[in-house]
Amino acid sequence: MKRFILLVLDFFYQPFAKLMPLQTFRYLACGSGNTAMDILLYYVSFHFILHETPVQFSIFTISAHIAALFMAMIVTFPTGFLLSKFIVFSESNLRGRVQLVRYFMLVGICICLNYGFMKLFVEYFHIYPTISKVLTTIFVVGFSYLTQKKFTFKVKASA
Repeated sequence: MKRFILLVLDFFYQPFAKLMPLQTFRYLACGSGNTAMDILLYYVSFHFILHETPVQFSIFTISAHIAALFMAMIVTFPTGFLLSKFIVFSESNLRGRVQLVRYFMLVGICICLNYGFMKLFVEYFHIYPTISKVLTTIFVVGFSYLTQKKFTFKVKASA
């Protein structure tokens, strides 16, 4: 599967070769695919699974737009890690479990950013939840790329 994905990405990279490095293109392609899946899963969860209704637990309630955010992440966390590790940042020489822990920390920060932006956009600015999700994604993806490149999947200098 890895070879097939790389073959397809490298084929479509040719028109962009003068605009950006291969790694950046792969990140944008993989990240866009995972993000599109995230937004689709969010939309389906919010509208068709949760029916735009808050989720009631015994001692607390989670609004539908926040619950849908977490539902989508159940799928996009592992796919995002695997694409980053094996397709985008495959030259990283950090141990897999170090990458996973760092990726988990990054996702934790991204969850907080997603949560904060979604609360801000939906509850304070009264922007429609799906549009708010798209706006939130723009901010979080930029942060995520820089963090993955410089921290999560960095290449350690040989000693």
